[in-house]
Amino acid sequence: MSQEKNGFGYLAVLSLAIGSIAGTTLFLGAGIGARHSGNLMLLSWLVVSAAAVYIAACFGELVAAFPRAGGSYEFAKQAYGRFFSFMVGWTAWLFGSLSVVVMVVGAVGFLFPHIPAFQQFLLSVGVIVVLNAVAYLGGGASSVMLVGFAVIMVAAPAALVAKGFSSVSFANFMPFFSHPVSTVMVTSFFMAESYFGWESATYLAEETKNPRRTIPRALMHGTITIAIVGFFLLASLIGVLGWQQLSSLPQPFIYAADILFTPSFAFAVSLGAFLALVGSAASGVVALPRLVLALARDRLFPGQFSATHSRFRTPHIAVLFQTVVLVMLLLLGFANYETLLGMMIPVGAVMYVVILSTVPLLRRKHANIERPFRVPFPTAGVVAVSALLMLSVVSWAFSVDGSLRLLELSFYLIAIGLPLYLLVELYYDPKMITEVSDLLAYLTLLTERFTFTSGMKREMFAFLGELKGKTLLEFGCGVGTLTIDLVRSVGIKGRVYAVHFSRNNLKITSKRIDDLKWGAGAPMGSATLLHDPEMFRRVYPEVGYADAVVSAGMLGYVHDIKKVLKEMWAVLPAGGRVVFTDYVDFFHVLPNVEWLSGEAAIEKTFREAGFAVRVVKKRGLLWNRIFLYGIKAKEKGVMAFI
Repeated sequence: MSQEKNGFGYLAVLSLAIGSIAGTTLFLGAGIGARHSGNLMLLSWLVVSAAAVYIAACFGELVAAFPRAGGSYEFAKQAYGRFFSFMVGWTAWLFGSLSVVVMVVGAVGFLFPHIPAFQQFLLSVGVIVVLNAVAYLGGGASSVMLVGFAVIMVAAPAALVAKGFSSVSFANFMPFFSHPVSTVMVTSFFMAESYFGWESATYLAEETKNPRRTIPRALMHGTITIAIVGFFLLASLIGVLGWQQLSSLPQPFIYAADILFTPSFAFAVSLGAFLALVGSAASGVVALPRLVLALARDRLFPGQFSATHSRFRTPHIAVLFQTVVLVMLLLLGFANYETLLGMMIPVGAVMYVVILSTVPLLRRKHANIERPFRVPFPTAGVVAVSALLMLSVVSWAFSVDGSLRLLELSFYLIAIGLPLYLLVELYYDPKMITEVSDLLAYLTLLTERFTFTSGMKREMFAFLGELKGKTLLEFGCGVGTLTIDLVRSVGIKGRVYAVHFSRNNLKITSKRIDDLKWGAGAPMGSATLLHDPEMFRRVYPEVGYADAVVSAGMLGYVHDIKKVLKEMWAVLPAGGRVVFTDYVDFFHVLPNVEWLSGEAAIEKTFREAGFAVRVVKKRGLLWNRIFLYGIKAKEKGVMAFI
């Protein structure tokens, strides 16, 4: 995203790191920790904090070596293949989106626990819309927002710690080993959520000043800050309330604030905690569109999402998409907080283990890349921390009722990425497109009357005019739906070049033409069927001349549309006609490739290639369709449509 402003400095990135790393556990998790391990939750915090600092260092090395917007996805792309990197990117985006929703819902429920659920939903929608509006406006507004929320994130628990230490009863820490030591790992599972979010800061690498130094420092300093604040906050809560009372409180932070402060100051501290949780959500809202942008830029997401706003220089389409998705997640309802953690944390643990594994791998694979920041013990440390993460998940899975079901659900959410990957590959991967087209050739034949109606044919032929004796190029003949009518129309002196990338489609077309010849009562033109696996990027070289070019459903597969149109222009005479039709807005939700996303973009593409064109968009039941009518100008640059 080279055109974006390099507007984020150390303070903004540190704020983002604190906001994204610090999860809901700081304000809502003490009760859960107390239920599972009592006073030993302090030991759980120390264990998780030590692992968190090391993971922050790993992310610091990775972003110092590869300071690009994709973050987790970028690191996986450098280490692994296309599919695996997509799955990492999808998992990171899914995890981040769920985290934002949990933060917003938790924040609203934290400050307004007694209002009706529908009002909580409306407030949550309002928070999401406001945060995304700020993210839409760009780096300057986002920086101010992030810094403000980060200050509150530290100040709210610090205020409680400062007041609480004077009321601590050291008897509440006795006995310290109130529970079996084995419970430390179960509590570590829930405590880990307090740190998940290192990747968010890496998404802003291309918008950060000197990212190779700034982001590693911010990640380390942010993680250490949360470790210190969190330890003293938990110690204060135990010292003031005792683990027995903590274990029965759904919102121990608010309860402690009510005890320690006057009502007005207690409300101010609670409001600060609410804003801190909103700040964590804001960190994700600002960072996640950059991940979508990186995926789109590498053709692992629809290309429209790689666009940046001409004024604000932000990935505005990705921000709008994110807003819709987050509201849709809210519509699923407000789940139990602990249940949400059980869904989120396994997804995050899997993602982090995979990312950690890239550190030693990339040390070997890209040994010569400059690494201003290097993590110590890149192999032994990664193995130890990964084992700790997995041990916490296993301990939770076999100790908490219902956890196995949640673990299964987590992996189902990750698995949703599989059909998404196949869908995206059908946009951009010629091999995948060809294999699927071969596989579905006979199904295409069975459904052709529904997908390509006789009315559509009549409309195309009306523009083509008289075809007797003409030579036509059918660019993408499919199963011969249009080819048969073209062969009939050109007459005995005419010729049709029918080109396709799928052998099975051509076999069906060939058989249909043969059957037509035996049963035809009128003279037919000759048909030359051409198999061209490279037609995604060219016009078949054997086609040296055509009076007109016809195409149905092929434009979306073309990867180098400017080159293909240039070659079509070359084979046509002056005044030669093109008539194309293609699908857009599949199921009125999924777009086609970016240059087919609007009539203006289509017309511009064809006019730049030397065609005077008119584009007509028609709505359908399941998708919309565009018809493009064009005439080759005598000279490129002539815009009039005759």
